[in-house]
Amino acid sequence: MKKLLFVYNAKSDYWSKKIDFAHKIISPSTYNCDLCALTHGNFGETEIWKEFRENSKSTLEFTYKDEFQKLYPKIEASFPVVFQNKNNNLSILINATALSKIKNIEELIALIKETL
Repeated sequence: MKKLLFVYNAKSDYWSKKIDFAHKIISPSTYNCDLCALTHGNFGETEIWKEFRENSKSTLEFTYKDEFQKLYPKIEASFPVVFQNKNNNLSILINATALSKIKNIEELIALIKETL
């Protein structure tokens, strides 16, 4: 079974989450986490993404960039990013540039399925 690690371009602290929430509503075109913009609406996870996540045969893990940087201080990446985790070795599956070009959640899901 494949393991994927999704790293959001956001911080995990309380105030960062509140600021991100407001930013997505007030100025969504300038929001800096393309992964979050695809997988979440203004008030939580999209139904399409939730269904995909819950029915995936792969293990899907999610973290914020500050948490990732604490766990993997030697791995450099632009965020957001999706890693494939094979035996605790991370390799980039979908980089930030590719995520920025994805137009909708269906396209993201298709790309994930294609790469698995």
